Amino acid sequence: MLSDPARSPAQLKGQVTVIYWWASWCPFCREQTPQIQALWERHGRQGLQVLGISVDRQAETARAYLNRGGYTFACAWYDQNLAQVFARPTMVPAIAVLDRQARVVQSDRGQLFPEDVAALSRWLALP
Repeated sequence: MLSDPARSPAQLKGQVTVIYWWASWCPFCREQTPQIQALWERHGRQGLQVLGISVDRQAETARAYLNRGGYTFACAWYDQNLAQVFARPTMVPAIAVLDRQARVVQSDRGQLFPEDVAALSRWLALP
């Protein structure tokens, strides 16, 4: 399921948000997306927000990928509207973490180790 979570960074204030750019054709994303899902399942109730952004050419392709994997974190398809809010990364997977003031506190391109994905929750501990 693709939702329409296009929010401005100002609307994300007060929350720690992991923005995860991915594509269904990306072999590294296929390994990392289950880890992102686990991160959200473990820490979503504590206030960690996850926003996945698919850079697939077709929204239907992204939707099918999410359904096959049973992924339930909020996801959107990168289109003209989302391009006004978030810059497209030069590669996937890519991650940005916004703190409670909607400032980028971490940015990574390329596949992270599982322990590094799990460690994204550390930003919840900061005021």
